[in-house]
Amino acid sequence: MIRKILAAAALLAAFGHAFAAVDVNTANEDAIRGIKGIGPARAKAILDERSAHGPYKDAADLGKRVKGLGGHTVERLQAEGLSVGPANAQPARAVPALAAPAKAGAQQPATVAVKK
Repeated sequence: MIRKILAAAALLAAFGHAFAAVDVNTANEDAIRGIKGIGPARAKAILDERSAHGPYKDAADLGKRVKGLGGHTVERLQAEGLSVGPANAQPARAVPALAAPAKAGAQQPATVAVKK
């Protein structure tokens, strides 16, 4: 019985990890490094290319622009949770901890926390 519970918990954890996609056009270095197969050097290369030449249009564009990322590597990274969102996406910005209270009716910016 305990083995079944542990197996179910492991299965749920694996599926939960698989659905945590990281958008390469908006993610910071820590989020990109959280993808299996991306280390500090590759994450830096992805971010440097993005900041120098703008967001990636699609997975093929990512593979062309970043040295060391070919078609098969990009496919494998996508299977690990890397995604390429729309090229007009704005990078996520940190919200200060002591922000002023919002005015009534004012829209708050959406924030996303990536936990690995």
